[in-house]
Amino acid sequence: MSDNNQIVYLNGEYLPLHQAKVSVLDRGFLFGDGVYEVIPVYGGRPLRLEEHLTRLENSLSGIRMQPPLAWDDWKSILDKLIVGTEDQSVYLQVTRGVAPKRDHAFPKTPVAPTVFAMCTPIAPIPASGVSAFSVDDIRWKWCHIKAITLLANILLRQMAVDEGCAEAILIKDGYAIEGAASNLFVVLNGTIITPPKTNDILPGITRDLVVEIARENALPLEERDIRNEELHQAEEVWVTSAMREILPIVQLDGQPVGNGRPGAVWDRMNELYQHHKALLRNNPA
Repeated sequence: MSDNNQIVYLNGEYLPLHQAKVSVLDRGFLFGDGVYEVIPVYGGRPLRLEEHLTRLENSLSGIRMQPPLAWDDWKSILDKLIVGTEDQSVYLQVTRGVAPKRDHAFPKTPVAPTVFAMCTPIAPIPASGVSAFSVDDIRWKWCHIKAITLLANILLRQMAVDEGCAEAILIKDGYAIEGAASNLFVVLNGTIITPPKTNDILPGITRDLVVEIARENALPLEERDIRNEELHQAEEVWVTSAMREILPIVQLDGQPVGNGRPGAVWDRMNELYQHHKALLRNNPA
C-alpha cells in the first residue's frame, strides 16, 4: 500500500499517512517522551490484543501518564485500520503531547497526549535463520518500559548490521539478556532457556506466548539467567518479537550455532507457533 493510500489514526482523525503531522514542540519529537506498542495481526485478528494493551498501559504508568483511551476505543481504532487478512502489524504510539515550551520537566498545566496508530505488512521470516553479533548492553535501567527513546537500541542494532548480522545479542554483567529488538532463547542439553522478566528486559508478548506453548506441550523450559559462555555453547539460539516471531540464529559472532542450521527444537516450537496462528486465522471472533 502506498503512502498516498494508507490511512492512519492521529488524535481522533483518520487521514492519509502523508497528511499526518505533529508539532515540532511535541515532547515525543523533542525528548522521546512517549511509549509505543506493536501488535501482530493474522487473518484480520490481532494476536493477544489484551496482553498488548496491558503492556501499553504498564509502559504509560512507568512514565507517569494515564491511558489516553479505553480498551474499547483502541479496539475501534484497530477495526478501522486493519484491512484484509494478510499478515500485518499495528503500531501504536502515545507521547506526552505538545507543551508550550521546551522544558525537561513535565508541563505544569496538563496537555493532551499525542496518539498515533498505523498498520503495515509483516515481512516474511527467513526460515534458514540469520546471523547475530554479541555486544555489551549500553541501555538504561528501565528496559521493561516500551519507550520510544530507542537510540541505544538503534546503535547496538547498527553495530550488528555493520558486522553483516541481523541482530545484536546484548550482554550485561556477563549474562546474555535479550536482543536489541527482541527477546532471547537458547537450547542447552535439549532444554529451552530464556532470561526471567526483570527491569533489564522488555516483557515480550511473543516471548510469553512461546513460554506458554512450550509448557502446554511438555517441552523442557527454564526461565533463568544465561551466562555469556552458555550463549556461545548453546545448541540453538532464537530471538522472538512481534515482527520476527521465532527467528533462529544460526551464526553467532562469526561461528556456527550448533550445525549452522535451525535446530530440531526450533522446528517443533515453530510448528506449534504456526498452528497457534492458524487457529487465530480460522476462528472468527
